[in-house]
This record gives sequence, C-alpha cells and structure tokens, in this order.
Amino acid sequence: MNWQEIKLSENGTFFNFQGNKVFDKTFINALKFHTPGFAPVQDKDGWYHININGEALYKERYKRTFGFYFNKAAVITDEGWFHIDDKGLRLCKETYVWIGNYQEDKCSVRDFNNNYFHIDPFGKRIYSENYFYAGDYKDGYACVKGTDGWKHIDNRGADLNNKRFEDLGIFHKGYAIAKDLTGWFHIDKNGVGLYSQRFHSVEPFYNGVSLVTNDNGTKALINESGKLVGNI
Repeated sequence: MNWQEIKLSENGTFFNFQGNKVFDKTFINALKFHTPGFAPVQDKDGWYHININGEALYKERYKRTFGFYFNKAAVITDEGWFHIDDKGLRLCKETYVWIGNYQEDKCSVRDFNNNYFHIDPFGKRIYSENYFYAGDYKDGYACVKGTDGWKHIDNRGADLNNKRFEDLGIFHKGYAIAKDLTGWFHIDKNGVGLYSQRFHSVEPFYNGVSLVTNDNGTKALINESGKLVGNI
C-alpha cells in the first residue's frame, strides 16, 4: 500500500485506501500521511504517529503531534515543544514555547523569553541574535524581524544586504516582496526595488507576472519591471 494513496476522510477521523476504510480504526482527530509515510493521529490516550499499516511508531502519547519534515516531527507536552525522530526518540534536551518544522536543515523556534531564532539538526543555535520573529528558510535565506525592522539572513544567520523593511517575504525565483513606509513592492537579493511604484499589496511573481492591489482596491498584473500588463 502506497502511503501517497492513503487519503484522510472528510471529517478527519479515519483513512481510506482506494475508496475503502483502512486500519479498522476511527480516531478523534487525524492529519494526512506525510513523507516518509507517517500520519499524526489522536485517540483517547493522546496524539502519536502511525505507519501505513496503522501501527503506532512508539509508546509515548502527546498533547499534539505534527507531520514529519526531514525525519523530524514537532510534538507538544505539558512542559513545552520539542522534536522527535521516527522512533519517537527526543532529538534534543531543550524545550520551547513553540517550534516550527525543519526546512533546509534549520528550524525556527521561540524560547520561554519569547525570543525567536533558528537551530540546526542537532538543536544548536546557528547564530547568537534573538528576534521578535524568525521564519522558515527557503533557498538559503530566511526573514527575521528585529528591533530595527525586517531583514533577510543567510544560512549562517548573517545579514544578507544590510537593508531593513516594514515587512518582508521570502525569496521566490530570486525576488522577494517587501514593504517600506509607502507600500509594497518587489526587491532583488541586494534589497533593491525592481521598480519605483508602491502598492497596497503584492504577490510573488508567477512566471514573471505578479498580481498587485492598488490603494483604491483595484487589482492589476505587472511584470518584473513594474510595467502594467493587465487589469483584473
């Protein structure tokens, strides 16, 4: 049975394979199967993970479990959050108020002082700075917010371009959305705007075209030079 063909029921309490219920189990809650073929489920004893045969991966039960990313899953206990491996073994001794999912061998976490930062696969901090927020890494860069605004950092935690913004998005095909005091626009990896216009909101470029919203609420399409290519 291929885990990719196992589907979660519409009410999120059991699984189907080729239209038939499998495992002969109904859960209180369940999430869909995820790479490498495990699913988070909840029964009367708590949350845990099952394999494609409906068997629990380990004996422990948690307040909440989430999907595996790069063979690591976030779980919640009364004490806080941490990651486990596919055998249910805890991966590091530190416990956090919140943890994200590993992306590119790095994970965003929030400690008990409400500081955000990133840790490596062994649970070690990859830099010393603390932030108000730290997002997932994508293509080697992450967005973080500090006392002086939003910025991009590289995979060592170093400042990418020494530019600060009111708000910021991750890079997508070399460009990121950013906001300054006058509105939203697109920037390159040097933090330089691709055009002079500012908008109420912008989306990442999709095959060279971005959907933008003007201050009056109308929507339009622009290319990577900021030129209008269509109205919506």
